[in-house]
Amino acid sequence: MRKLLSFVFVVMLTLSQFALAAPELRDDHPDRYTVVKGDTLWDISSRFLRNPWYWPEIWYVNPQIENPHLIFPGDVLALVYIDGRPHVTIAQRGDIGRTVKLSPKKRITPLESAIPAIPLEAIYPFLTDSRVVTEEELNQAPYVLLGKKGNLIVGAGDQVYARGDAVLEASYGIYRRDDVYVDPDTKEFLGIQARSIAVGKIIAQEDDVQTVQIRRSNEEIRQGDRLLQEEDREINSTFYPSNPEGDIHGKMISVIDGVSQIGQYDVVVINRGEREGLKVGNVLAVYKAGEQVRDPYTKEILLLPSDRAGLLMVFRTFEKVSYGLILKAERPLAIMDEVRNP
Repeated sequence: MRKLLSFVFVVMLTLSQFALAAPELRDDHPDRYTVVKGDTLWDISSRFLRNPWYWPEIWYVNPQIENPHLIFPGDVLALVYIDGRPHVTIAQRGDIGRTVKLSPKKRITPLESAIPAIPLEAIYPFLTDSRVVTEEELNQAPYVLLGKKGNLIVGAGDQVYARGDAVLEASYGIYRRDDVYVDPDTKEFLGIQARSIAVGKIIAQEDDVQTVQIRRSNEEIRQGDRLLQEEDREINSTFYPSNPEGDIHGKMISVIDGVSQIGQYDVVVINRGEREGLKVGNVLAVYKAGEQVRDPYTKEILLLPSDRAGLLMVFRTFEKVSYGLILKAERPLAIMDEVRNP
């Protein structure tokens, strides 16, 4: 009998966990919502769902709508039920989302007007420029010697000499060594933050000395800055909030720009990446570590449970670390706060 009760308890627990691991509509969800300029997909999914990272499971693509995966300001979204399950779909296109006919054979749709998943202005530099590299990658990369005019500090429009193996006519980013990431628990080396300084092109070579034409500069280039060939990768800016497939337990190990208190739309680095199964768009809950307290009777020092305090979305992954954007912060967050499945 005891075994039977134990079995029933396990089954009920499993079923309850399964039930929780599903989209939950907010009590005050709208039946229809008109998208406005400035909305993001996260804003909209938060209007309908208690757990907005389950948005892909309720989003219904209406085949009668052109570009049904994209949402534009002015579009009317409707909550509908299909086979008894709630879904959100585009009920009516607004003016911006409609195709504009230019000629009998040519049409144009303003795709750049589609709402993003999260505020792209907060993450764009980290999608295109900054990267995490290994010690070997950085040490083997060509490095800046001198400005062509004999100066050590140069900027956009100037030329610099660099030394090392490079590809003629290829584009290179110029980077400066920044933070070194180490796992706070295992002490494993995770990578080095390579901070983007400039972008240039190799226009001439003589032996292993390169002449680099600087096309764009974020700050002054210095002797010793490293050249890394621009990555041939697709920049993803249309990701959807999603639940991680595996069980994630990690920590925020750095915040870009070095602020002491982390809030909404700050960019953080977490000590979990592609090898742990993290993907772009995954949403993680942020937990503040519990405080230490002395038991008034036993005098023991106890660590209180961690407390959920925010949400972040992963927007770029590397092998061992990832960049995340803080979407919600119920209180100031800090380095070493935990990240887990939401």
